[in-house]
Amino acid sequence: MAMFASNLSSEIGLKLLLSPLNTSVVVRTACCTVGIVLPVYSTFKAIEMRDQNERQKWLLYWAAYGSFSIVEACTDKFLCWFPLYYHVKFAFLVWLQLPSADGAKQLYMNHLRPFLMRHQARVDHILELFHGELAKFISTHQAEIQFAKVLLGKTLLSVGNILQQPAQGRVVGTIEGSAEQVETSESEDES
Repeated sequence: MAMFASNLSSEIGLKLLLSPLNTSVVVRTACCTVGIVLPVYSTFKAIEMRDQNERQKWLLYWAAYGSFSIVEACTDKFLCWFPLYYHVKFAFLVWLQLPSADGAKQLYMNHLRPFLMRHQARVDHILELFHGELAKFISTHQAEIQFAKVLLGKTLLSVGNILQQPAQGRVVGTIEGSAEQVETSESEDES
């Protein structure tokens, strides 16, 4: 019986996922789950188990996924109009992770590694310039950064205090005013 329920839910899930009509939200959620949530947990497990092979596998995945994300960020506004784009993206993300396909390793070894090896000196130079400019920006704007940190800290503290306080007879979402104003406006309506 358990096997029947498992097969039934898998079949329904696949039909919902692969149905091209009105499933944009479902497929996008599946892409996020398969592309980020599961790999984050698998990376965590690889780090905690101290398994070098698993660590390398997930480093290759993140290098491939990061490169894909850069390309996608530049082309998403155009590509999302293609029918079944998110279905293809989902299939690509699954391919990257499948042990039998070893997609992330193939993508890294055949495309990403040769590209980065060819342009390594230029990328290092750009990163050094960026790091230098970022250091100058931070040192120049220390006062503003400190102000933003203090403001953010106070805001988070206030929100935390509001969330921890019991409602104390208040109805959440109502506008509170003094009782005198309410009584005065009611008596004006009666006259």
